[in-house]
Amino acid sequence: MTTPRRALLASPALLAFGHGPARAQWAPSRSIRLVVGFTPAGTTDIAARILAERLTQRLGQSVLVENRPGAGGNLGAEVVSKAEPDGHTLLMTTVSSGAINFPLYGRRMPIRPEDLAAVGLLLRVPNAIFVANAVPANSLAELVALLRARPGQLNIGSSGIGTSLHMTGELLKLATGVQVTHVPFRGSGPMLQEMIAGRIELGVDNLPSVIGHLREGRLRPLAVTTAGRSPALPGVPTTAEAGFPAIEATAWFGLQAPARTPAPIIQRLGAEVNAAVADPATWAKLADLGGMKPDLQPDGGTNPDAFETFIRAEIAKWTEVVQRSGASVEG
Repeated sequence: MTTPRRALLASPALLAFGHGPARAQWAPSRSIRLVVGFTPAGTTDIAARILAERLTQRLGQSVLVENRPGAGGNLGAEVVSKAEPDGHTLLMTTVSSGAINFPLYGRRMPIRPEDLAAVGLLLRVPNAIFVANAVPANSLAELVALLRARPGQLNIGSSGIGTSLHMTGELLKLATGVQVTHVPFRGSGPMLQEMIAGRIELGVDNLPSVIGHLREGRLRPLAVTTAGRSPALPGVPTTAEAGFPAIEATAWFGLQAPARTPAPIIQRLGAEVNAAVADPATWAKLADLGGMKPDLQPDGGTNPDAFETFIRAEIAKWTEVVQRSGASVEG
């Protein structure tokens, strides 16, 4: 037996389970770090804090959100990939750090898909396309006409290079042939403030982090990027209804752990994510922000194996989009 294998079998995280069918269910022995690779107040942070509250109640230890923004979520993902695989350091993963960034960053990507273990998909959300109130466009078609009339003169903001928001902008350009300048920010908060101030004309954001501004009229929604309308903003058409069906993108948020985390830990944490999705009180908070069920199981829930399969499919999907658009980490 090799030394690393012997050390893994001797680890406290694994020995705590005992042997055979009577072994105890894993429980954390201290507080858990839930790493978020983006700034506070964005969708990833909001979803992480809702999940952290639920996990704290269920696991009997504090789950503390730690924001480690940078490189489109890669910094946080790298931190977790190097942590001890004992269930006490977890990642709030996203479509960016979990899928888009692998083809976008290529050899510059600091981790590989196999460096993290899938735990569970928490929710999916639409992206919203919206404009500052001073922009003379009240529909997506009117916005496209404006962009065509002023090629390269307007700016589109996102919460960072490699996010699904950045890639939604690329889909907009692919579908319409418009020229618009991508301006990445370090998180949704700074981007939204610049838009409200009128310094950025067009934006794309996950619905949870922008929905308050849209509902209260500080920014004007034009479309959501999912196949069906969002119950949270039922009056806003989909991109397909607006005449641009190719602009379809769903952001997603889930839990990952360091690779080599023992299966019983993954199973317990995965069951808790699924329980959070099924809990009416927890889900009400996510649904009010525009969240949609994971739908990786017939009952609308999730599990580690299904999430792993989902991630692999997302990597393949976004690899094609990155290649078609020519998008790069240079923005």
